[in-house]
Amino acid sequence: MMLQYERSALIIVDVQNGFTPNGNLAVVHSDEIIPSINQLAKYFKNIVLTQDWHPENHISFAENHTGKQAYETIELDYGTQVLWPSHCVQGTPDADFHPDLEITTAQLIIRKGFHSQIDSYSAFMEADHKTSTGLAGYLRERGIDTVYMVGIATDFCVAWTAIDASKLGFQSYVIADATKGIDLNGSLQHAWQEMFASGVKKVYLKDILSEKE
Repeated sequence: MMLQYERSALIIVDVQNGFTPNGNLAVVHSDEIIPSINQLAKYFKNIVLTQDWHPENHISFAENHTGKQAYETIELDYGTQVLWPSHCVQGTPDADFHPDLEITTAQLIIRKGFHSQIDSYSAFMEADHKTSTGLAGYLRERGIDTVYMVGIATDFCVAWTAIDASKLGFQSYVIADATKGIDLNGSLQHAWQEMFASGVKKVYLKDILSEKE
């Protein structure tokens, strides 16, 4: 696997306090991948960070639906929506990037989930599959055709980002040991199956690091 660094970007998905231990939607041991992500970032010239950035009245928050509990589902115009504990609310410490994340070289932060009536897992497209974040255009304008995904959570925001990248014509890789999943009712295995079916490739940290040795 030859990495074309000029034409590749590292997309670091949602490494925020809200998804790490003690966060409002904590993914177990997710902070353990941060040193790997910091290490990887040194190998990429083009880096994009994504940040979940919800208003308090967001439609995906269980507390905004009377009688509903977190992790139940509801049906919305764009399909089935998992209800989550309130998390990554705009301007709160929960929405901040994790303090151990040292990515001073990132050129772009894509904020997602700020439309109160649409959830957003993917860095490219809101959950209605119509509302674009503009990321694809940004990457194309910069001559980037290959993207590598890391971050949280493998089976939701990372997977949706990787699948959309592939659908939009980018070579799409997930660096498996620099991601961490929630695994809600088998969602992790299902997400990998969906990713493979969409042409996403699974690689590991050593595959990237060995390129530069």
